[in-house]
Amino acid sequence: MYAVVGCSDCDALRVVEGRPERSECPRCGASRKFEKLKQFVTTDDPDHAREVRAAMLAKRQGHEDAFDDLDSFAEMDRYLDEAGVDDEAYLEQSGVDTAAVGAAADRAEQGAGGGQSRRETVLEALREQDAPTEGSVVDYATERGVPAEYVRDALDKLVRQGEVTESGDTYRVL
Repeated sequence: MYAVVGCSDCDALRVVEGRPERSECPRCGASRKFEKLKQFVTTDDPDHAREVRAAMLAKRQGHEDAFDDLDSFAEMDRYLDEAGVDDEAYLEQSGVDTAAVGAAADRAEQGAGGGQSRRETVLEALREQDAPTEGSVVDYATERGVPAEYVRDALDKLVRQGEVTESGDTYRVL
């Protein structure tokens, strides 16, 4: 349910969804019980509620004729969907290679090490080395495309989660 309601303090009109216990005016901040608010229209269609509110505002400002010439909100929404360009076309026209960006995003998420995740690369570094230190794990992982900052954070998280222990600057997978 959608209701077009008015504020008794500042005369602002707004659309309220549902039947909340209280409703606050976005303009002046006055809060009232929903039942006490003046409800001009109650409908199940959000577009109808928006149109009623817009018509009331146009009438207040003396623009009824101009408002009558406008299409419905549903029709204007369709125009917005058709207008302009989509994100990919915009980026390509701006000189951005969207395929390269997508590939970089995939590499960033998966890490460059054979399709495994960054976290798996850090764990692999810990397993492959005899006495892995933070520096050696960072070196191993950065060679496989994992940022050093991520490796340090991952080591801290793995220790906190109890998957790895640290003793004398040496890590061990549990």
